[in-house]
Amino acid sequence: MKAAVFEAFRGPIEIREVEEPSPPPGGVVLRIEANGICRSDWHGWMGHDDEIALPHVPGHEMAGTVVAKAHGVNGFDVGDRVTVPFVLGCGVCRECASGNQQICDRQYQPGFSGWGAFSEYVPLPHAEGNLVRLPDSMSFVEAAGLGCRFSTAYRAVVDQGGVGEGTTVAVWGCGGVGLSAVMIASSLGATVVAIDIDEAALQLAKRFGATHVVLSTEDSDDADIVQDLLDGGAEVSIDALGSVKTAVSGILSLRKRGRYVQVGLMIGPAEKPAIPMWQLHAKEVEMVGVHGMAAWQYPAMFDMITDGRLTPLDLVTETVGLRRGAAHLESMHDYPGNGFVVITDFSGDL
Repeated sequence: MKAAVFEAFRGPIEIREVEEPSPPPGGVVLRIEANGICRSDWHGWMGHDDEIALPHVPGHEMAGTVVAKAHGVNGFDVGDRVTVPFVLGCGVCRECASGNQQICDRQYQPGFSGWGAFSEYVPLPHAEGNLVRLPDSMSFVEAAGLGCRFSTAYRAVVDQGGVGEGTTVAVWGCGGVGLSAVMIASSLGATVVAIDIDEAALQLAKRFGATHVVLSTEDSDDADIVQDLLDGGAEVSIDALGSVKTAVSGILSLRKRGRYVQVGLMIGPAEKPAIPMWQLHAKEVEMVGVHGMAAWQYPAMFDMITDGRLTPLDLVTETVGLRRGAAHLESMHDYPGNGFVVITDFSGDL
């Protein structure tokens, strides 16, 4: 089969012929029909994830068709159209037993723990607890982004943020996760302020329902601006980027008893940020994190998509072939982009 492979972190990503996989015990093999290109893939290629063993194939935002399954796998058959969360729970640990497969103690992450979906076929373990059957009306392209950015944003807004009608929300960063959060929060009737350094990203945020947008500059006091726009601050503040500035500003933008939700990865110098902990005391604010969404939670999100309240397909800005997809991943340090780029041709020619 064709796959995009890198031998060294930050090294070239080459299209190669590699051996086709067999289903692992308790697992399946998917023929990949579409795969989103996520900034987390870029972090992996840069060497920011110590789980990755070289050589490696990235890719974790997949949708495809089951083409083989191991003996004893029930509930799914060859030919089923499915997607998966980016975290596959083992199904037996304490966290999985409590329904929190997204923080499984022995989690498997395709594209990180093992080879991923920049390839024609992918083997996936723990199939029964992690495969999600797609609605007939949902295309593979639409489903491809749900395994990471969109589903993570959904959990951030709905479950961790508790956003509903009339909630005031600040979304920091308008890449794929941030725009997804804007769309989801707006669809629930929230008043949303979107903050970014790029005017084009803010225009997209307006398109997806932001009530206010803030163009952040090096000298702007964004927290104060949000406080003013939302008459005392946000009830929910979501850091969809992952930087010291967005984290601190996100916390400072909250009103009393507000909730701060960390979605963006904090790496490098931002890994251990100095944050204004006094806000927890003075305002009784709450801080929570998000690490994806378990497979059993997908149907509620699917309901909002199939009835038209959410339109993740609108976030897809381009579909590309495997070769162009690899080049796009390598370029994300210069321009991470807004919305989703999805690989749909795995022949390696495009």
